[in-house]
Amino acid sequence: MDINDREYALELDRNDPLAQFRSRFVNTDPDMCYLDGNSLGRLPHSTVVAVNEYMTQEWGREVVTGWSHWVDEAQPTGDLIGRASLGVAPGQMLACDTTSVNFYQLALAAIQARPGRKTIITDAANFPTDRYILDGIAKQFDLKLVIIDNESTGSAEFERITPEILEKYLNDDVALVTLEVIQYRSGARNDIKSLTDLVRKYGALLLWDASHAVGAIEMNLDANGADLAVGCTYKYGNSGPGAPAWLYVSKRLQKELQVPIQGWFSQSDQFGMGATFERADGIRGFQIASPSLIGLRCIKSAFEIIEEAGIDAIATKAAIGTQMMIELYDEWLADLGMTLLTSRNPKERGGHISLGHPDAARICVALRQYANVIPDYRTPNSIRLAISPLPTSYVEVWDGFARMRDLVASRQYEKIQEGGSRVT
Repeated sequence: MDINDREYALELDRNDPLAQFRSRFVNTDPDMCYLDGNSLGRLPHSTVVAVNEYMTQEWGREVVTGWSHWVDEAQPTGDLIGRASLGVAPGQMLACDTTSVNFYQLALAAIQARPGRKTIITDAANFPTDRYILDGIAKQFDLKLVIIDNESTGSAEFERITPEILEKYLNDDVALVTLEVIQYRSGARNDIKSLTDLVRKYGALLLWDASHAVGAIEMNLDANGADLAVGCTYKYGNSGPGAPAWLYVSKRLQKELQVPIQGWFSQSDQFGMGATFERADGIRGFQIASPSLIGLRCIKSAFEIIEEAGIDAIATKAAIGTQMMIELYDEWLADLGMTLLTSRNPKERGGHISLGHPDAARICVALRQYANVIPDYRTPNSIRLAISPLPTSYVEVWDGFARMRDLVASRQYEKIQEGGSRVT
């Protein structure tokens, strides 16, 4: 069937084993093409019920006595995230804090677990928060921060870090390497196992940021020998704006690492209120303080849906959906001044693709204002477009690309003078 025919996408939807899950999410505007689930996922109906029941049946009724069963909820919720989406056995995950806090905690713990080593490595295209935190750590502890150039022309294909690129920077002074599983801007997918094995060969630790991957692709952190990972839950995880993040510490490293923020939740005898800190065994030793119970219930309801659907089926739909996007780009957008900034190889991308255009910022605003299509913009020239496999249909993607084609071809976006929002 011809991809130019809308029936192509409708046929994919008719054969989609995940189609039933679309009705599990709030959708107040069926005409909207929401292609920004890589930034914020849709609201599950079950989350509304879960939060309301928590407030009325637990907090409202139990008040402080509820802490007897709330106190350790970060651990089973973390295990759910690991089981549903990361390929992680129990006892290695916490759902807690923010990605940035967890990143700081594990980055510094990893560096201090390699005393005498003074080098940290990341890449120029890494998410800004990660780079800023590493810069702060390097300045505070007089370390050398090495930034791999994967943005300049010819430096790396689609920003993707390969073992060949990384090994040039490795030596016995490196304490920590940190990379994204999916590059936030280009959508490039870095290989967890080969890069982790390489870093381990040099005696360093590798911290993965999986924020743009979790809930969209299979990662199999345990099987791939990952050391450490962090990520959020509000993108493909559909857990809501500002939902708690998660951290992963392999069991083989838990006794070796000590996080810098020694909070009372990681104290062995937490309610002994002792004068000295003695870290709890296991993953609780990496928790700082009281969990956000409302946030954890949002995660629980959303990741139960992911577990029910199966991350293998979700990853398959992400690959099919992004392939359709690339084929529609070839048919409709390549001749309109757009460039493809994401790999054509499905094993080298996640749930979103990125298209380049000199007027990308205005196009993104115009799509929202004139076409009822929601993408997002990333500087300097990227339009990011995602298929969030559970709430997004194939025809929603097809319609969104058709509207983008028409808007760019007509140059309607040139009516936009400025974005009008700090959020892009």
